[in-house]
Amino acid sequence: MSFLFSSRSSKTFKPKKNIPEGSHQYELLKHAEATLGSGNLRQAVMLPEGEDLNEWIAVNNFFNQINMLYGTITEFCTEASCPVMSAGPRYEYHWADGTNIKKPIKCSAPKYIDYLMTWVQDQLDDETLFPSKIGVPFPKNFMSVAKTILKRLFRVYAHIYHQHFDSVMQLQEEAHLNTSFKHFIFFVQEFNLIDRRELAPLQELIEKLGSKDR
Repeated sequence: MSFLFSSRSSKTFKPKKNIPEGSHQYELLKHAEATLGSGNLRQAVMLPEGEDLNEWIAVNNFFNQINMLYGTITEFCTEASCPVMSAGPRYEYHWADGTNIKKPIKCSAPKYIDYLMTWVQDQLDDETLFPSKIGVPFPKNFMSVAKTILKRLFRVYAHIYHQHFDSVMQLQEEAHLNTSFKHFIFFVQEFNLIDRRELAPLQELIEKLGSKDR
């Protein structure tokens, strides 16, 4: 399965499978949406009392949100404009998924993000990793997989901020992008899901967003 983000294409990304209505994960998702509406993002990311951390991370995977954000600037992110997947001059990302592509390859940003979103979709659709049925436990490696997903999704934010923020401002989407990223960062910080070194490309912005919230 491959993703084409352009609105001009007849194909678009496939959103993550729906969480079954009435399931515990569905109730958790509703709780997450309700607390987000309060405007207090620090509070919104906290694990609800008595809930399972794996389930909370599973419903807060950020995939659809990042996919839609990238979809708004896809016409500006091309093989010509972004021949490498980067976040400014100091950070470059090469793709490997350990299965289809075992040795990291250098590729354009749109190609990298296509590989990435396809890989994330495959993880989310895997019932052994992200069980949607009531009573099915999460696997022992769930946290490790979730951390890898979030680490890689962060790179899409980093690429958008470093390479396409002018386009985001032209589209008047900066408030949406900033709120989405702030929610993402507060969430990964709350549960220590991404190594600080991985966050380096946007460290200044992260500190600014954090200080505004104090």
